[in-house]
Amino acid sequence: MIRTAVFPVAGRGTRLQPATHAVAKELLPVLDTPVLDFAIAEARDTGIERFVFVTSDEKPEIEAYVQSRFPELSAEFIPQEEPKGLGHAVFTANRIADDGPFAVVLPDDVIFGASPVLAQMARVYDKGFAHHMIAAMEVRPDTVGAYGILDADIPAKGRHTMIEGLVEKPGPEEAPSNLAAVGRYILHPTIFETLLTVGPGRGDEIQLTDAIARDIQRMGVAAFRFDGVRFDCGQPDGLLEAGSALQDAREMTQKGAVA
Repeated sequence: MIRTAVFPVAGRGTRLQPATHAVAKELLPVLDTPVLDFAIAEARDTGIERFVFVTSDEKPEIEAYVQSRFPELSAEFIPQEEPKGLGHAVFTANRIADDGPFAVVLPDDVIFGASPVLAQMARVYDKGFAHHMIAAMEVRPDTVGAYGILDADIPAKGRHTMIEGLVEKPGPEEAPSNLAAVGRYILHPTIFETLLTVGPGRGDEIQLTDAIARDIQRMGVAAFRFDGVRFDCGQPDGLLEAGSALQDAREMTQKGAVA
């Protein structure tokens, strides 16, 4: 069972500036609920017991918010001293290596579904066929350049497939498929050894996808096509769309209760 989750929350939120000059992007609201709340609720509903937040000294409000809003959590806060990418953020949490496989949850990706995406993944991961698992969804061919794209067949929702390769933000002509990695991962602790040696990639940052791509060559890596709707809440349109979807869901629930 997956008991530890890492939340990389040190990002500067450049796509949401100037709002993020005043408020951490993870605390911006989807309707009336901060983005971070959805990630924490998803992990908690999956059975996560240890919550590890990779933070920045420039965003002390994250720690203050979590401790105030969720005092019952077993929460740890580890500073990422330099903004060197997602892979570097995950490596910063390497003290959890002895905990066994762990989840990585990117709060920017708010996913609404009948059951938590992380729980969907954990049920399949526990069957032991892969070292790493990546949440995946189909995207339009003209948008592949915004994602890590998987070289794999496209499974049905709720199913997994083993992947042959992973390309970070390819051009449409270079993309091996339109199956994209999104912000949920279950990783074996061996990823820390790979991150230590993978070196800078796109944007001169340590890319988590580069490390996973290297591990494909020596261990099983699976893509899990989740059942749910994902919103990119790291940019304004995604926040608005997620808020609208949440409002619609609440209104339908209220009408159903009256009926």
